[in-house]
Amino acid sequence: MNGDQYGRIVSFIWNIADDVLRDLYVRGKYRDVILPMMVLRRLDAVLESTKSAVLELKQSLDEAGVTNQDRALRGAADQAFYNTSPFTLRDLRSRTSQQRLRADFEAYLDGFSPNVQEILDSFEFRNQIPRLSKADALGTLIEKFLDPSINLSPQPVLNSNGTERHPGLDNHAVGTIFEELVRRFNEENNEEAGEHWTPRDAVKLMANLVFQPIAAAIESGTYLLYDGACGTGGMLSIAEETLQELAAAHHKEVETHLYGQEINAETYAIAKGDLLLKGEGDAADNLVGGPEHSTLSNDAFPAREFDFMLSNPPYGKSWSSDMERMGGKTGMKDPRFLVAHDGDGEFSLVTRSSDGQMLFLANMLSKMKHDTKLGSRIAEVHNGSSLFTGDAGQGESNIRRWIIENDWLEAIVALPLNMFYNTGIATYIWVLSNRKPINRQGKVQLIDATAWFKPLRKNLGKKNCELSADDIAKITQTFLEFRDTPESKVLPNAALGYWKVTVERPLRVRGIDPEHAYTAKEIKLLDRTAVDPSAPAVIRRIHELGTEPDPLGGLFETAVGGTSRIVEYEPDRELRDTEQVPFSEPGGIDAFIEREVRPYACDAWIDEDAIKLGYEVSFNRYFYRPTSLRSLDAIKSDILALERETDELLTELTGRATA
Repeated sequence: MNGDQYGRIVSFIWNIADDVLRDLYVRGKYRDVILPMMVLRRLDAVLESTKSAVLELKQSLDEAGVTNQDRALRGAADQAFYNTSPFTLRDLRSRTSQQRLRADFEAYLDGFSPNVQEILDSFEFRNQIPRLSKADALGTLIEKFLDPSINLSPQPVLNSNGTERHPGLDNHAVGTIFEELVRRFNEENNEEAGEHWTPRDAVKLMANLVFQPIAAAIESGTYLLYDGACGTGGMLSIAEETLQELAAAHHKEVETHLYGQEINAETYAIAKGDLLLKGEGDAADNLVGGPEHSTLSNDAFPAREFDFMLSNPPYGKSWSSDMERMGGKTGMKDPRFLVAHDGDGEFSLVTRSSDGQMLFLANMLSKMKHDTKLGSRIAEVHNGSSLFTGDAGQGESNIRRWIIENDWLEAIVALPLNMFYNTGIATYIWVLSNRKPINRQGKVQLIDATAWFKPLRKNLGKKNCELSADDIAKITQTFLEFRDTPESKVLPNAALGYWKVTVERPLRVRGIDPEHAYTAKEIKLLDRTAVDPSAPAVIRRIHELGTEPDPLGGLFETAVGGTSRIVEYEPDRELRDTEQVPFSEPGGIDAFIEREVRPYACDAWIDEDAIKLGYEVSFNRYFYRPTSLRSLDAIKSDILALERETDELLTELTGRATA
């Protein structure tokens, strides 16, 4: 298919909406009709040559009382779908009565195979038929899609002399046309596009980051690709194309199987329809979607493991309803989110209910292959909160800890602002693998690609820039080179970790006995209004003789009954504080407390039982470039210039007044 033919078909179908639907639908709803009709017309054209064979087999199966007919009818149609109604779209053109046309069109729809029915139901296309019929637009719509000036059939259209008028369209060409229509409709509705459609430039970069590092290691064979928030399926399609191209470039033959899950019914229908149009019926059957199929609470592929996974999950979106269905935060037993790590058999990855984006990452990590040469590679888009949200010991930090301590994180790429359609916030691509090359082991690469972009001539919602082919190549090359540059920092894993340390100070109360060990009950009855920083500290335990002092650990030496004893003090909850101590701190926690805390609070100690491990990623720490302040001479010069200008204006005004 050449570019002119492609552009003509896309423009023709795009214009059908204005020609037929303008007074019936608002522009944002045109796709509710055009996209399913595009699917129907292509399927109808593909099935035309085997229609009679399908009808004959259907009659035979019915007469024989066979109930499970799906596989046999697929075979008769020589496709992954079929239609058992007596009609084709061409048959329906001759209907003069709107009532008869509507009835026959509905019967035509009812004749499709179950996988096509699922697409129609997800599009809710049958809900559009009463409006189209009442407005006498259904017949016009069918006529437009059968117009002889375009050909959506795999067979060429010939002139009367046998020459080719319109070439036939293969599945890939039709899929390309459909994807372009989806892209246009998404851009037309840019206020919601980012909810389910990731810009192609971002997807191409993600595919590069997944496949380029192992391009030379790809062997001939079968590979499984997965997207747990697949939207309209574009990410899976581009990933598949990239893998196929790289394999061919290295003289390998690969077979790919696509798997995806999507909660939004309409976008799920688009994804499934796109795969059917491309002739990928098996892949279409491997897509699962609809409101009842949330990836978090209803995993469609619990026993599957995948070679390559890419996703752009929803961020900043509550998953509280999923949490309730899974037993609540305390009752959750899903093995994807309760894992064994560092001696803890139930290490919790459960995040705040207000944002479940990192759980999609945990879901993909649970599906990694561990027994293959290449293992699994993952690329997932997140907003900035995934870098740092969540205190040590909480779900988000635990996910980062689980990833980094297992040495799965290869890189995080900061994308330019305003890359997506409905948000201008910062976004990042996380790249993970359980088969890191030796030079990457124990290290994480941060790439600041925020300045590598091409401005758009016209904004698409909040999207005002894109990654050009050169930008994608530059980011990919920076990733592959894996070295320190102004835009790339290679860090040891430990640079991202820290200890969260609880620092205690003693409770000091006026009028207490400074040599008495108070019981918990006695401490509870103390007069809290008598708390005074200059008062003696409340002892809660006196240790046996021979105990060694450890002021940092809360064991202090003091006189009790004229004898030097080791005591523990009751901590003052009002003075309790926490410190974040980096793993890279020379001398560790003790050295940090001695340097940063004890000089200002000599009676402070740390609660060793409360120490927690956390991980966070700070791009500002490594890439922040402060703006140089202007010199005093430059500022002085500007001020003097303003004064002169003001004096001249005043002189001019007073001169006019005098005149």
